[in-house]
Amino acid sequence: MTQRQHNVLGEPLAVCSVLPMTGFTRNGCCDAHPGDTGSHTVCVRVTAEFLRFSRACGNDLSTPLPAWGFPGLRPGDRWCLCAARWQEALEAGVAPPVLLAATHARALEHVRLDDLRRHALDPA
Repeated sequence: MTQRQHNVLGEPLAVCSVLPMTGFTRNGCCDAHPGDTGSHTVCVRVTAEFLRFSRACGNDLSTPLPAWGFPGLRPGDRWCLCAARWQEALEAGVAPPVLLAATHARALEHVRLDDLRRHALDPA
């Protein structure tokens, strides 16, 4: 995308992770993309508890998929998560911590800023 992307704080969107490479387009950012129907816009630091929850919901993020260039996530990795999945994890009491500077403003279509702030790793 050529337009400047903004985070939930109204500032320029920061990089979430390049190791592992994340983002819908695998550019390291949780930017909004017209083809991303899952809204991978919440930058999180995954926890073991969240990875177990995600696997139980049918999205195993910890098993490597070499054919897709996916190394599998480990606790502590940063990842662009679907906003709706973060909301589900919040409701289940297992929401992973969030990096507000790297979380796209479009995430606010699915989650509340107050909830993101309560789980923020960075000051807001």
